Amino acid sequence: MALVEPVIRPPAEAGSFLLQITTGCSANQCSFCGVYMNKPFSMKGYEEIVSDIEFEAEFYPGTRRVFLMDGDALVISNDRLLPVLEKLDRVFPKLSRISSYANGYNITRRTSRELNHLYEHKLKLIYIGLESGNQQILDACRKPSSVDEMVAAVKRAAEARIKSSIIVLLGLGGKRHSREHVRDTIKALNRMQPRYLSFLSLMFIPGTDLYEELKKGAFEELNAYELLKETRDIIEGLKLEKTVFRCNHASNYLSLEGRFPQDKEKLVNILTAAISGKLRLKPEFFRGL
Repeated sequence: MALVEPVIRPPAEAGSFLLQITTGCSANQCSFCGVYMNKPFSMKGYEEIVSDIEFEAEFYPGTRRVFLMDGDALVISNDRLLPVLEKLDRVFPKLSRISSYANGYNITRRTSRELNHLYEHKLKLIYIGLESGNQQILDACRKPSSVDEMVAAVKRAAEARIKSSIIVLLGLGGKRHSREHVRDTIKALNRMQPRYLSFLSLMFIPGTDLYEELKKGAFEELNAYELLKETRDIIEGLKLEKTVFRCNHASNYLSLEGRFPQDKEKLVNILTAAISGKLRLKPEFFRGL
């Protein structure tokens, strides 16, 4: 079995069988993302996918979780996707969950019946990059899904019992639009009520359009303190009823995790202490301050 590199998956999928059914991302236009710059989008043929599944089953028949790759696996229609899910269920008797990245339109363009079929075939979790709840910021980054579309996608998925894991990109509004980024991200997340929520910090990747904007001075990067303040301010405004929260990506200066609503006050207090200098942070926090 040969994966087409680079291979990107969520941290939570570290122990999953990574099944590549598409390569690259069909959108591949976001100004901040350099993951698939040199990896054209394509769909793998059914026979190749089946070969990869059978290879995995030979060595790991007890596989319980499968993550569909690459960045846009659910762009494939149910007619082509369901046979793959059926094959997975046949060869892995202990299979409990299939998951995938998803753009908002991957979900909203499907009927309720199609979403139910995905769940019935064990697709139980999708990862959606909201990035920001502010539409102006998303437009500037050329994000293909709108805020409303992503909110609708999470709600439609939930109706089909498919859980959503939402990703927020701290600092995406820069200094100029930090306030709007915080305000509207709170609104979007409260509308979504996702089962899982993760915060990442914006990283500037050479070759991306946002990196060029930064070099030219057209985008002002937030410093470490400002990123922590964005984190605290967003959390402070959240009214989530049942959400698992993590902010422990390598890009983050402070590792956090908890559950909403019960851990909200604790998270805010930890962040307030960090901002005031009462907590030890990663050494790289202090660079450029």
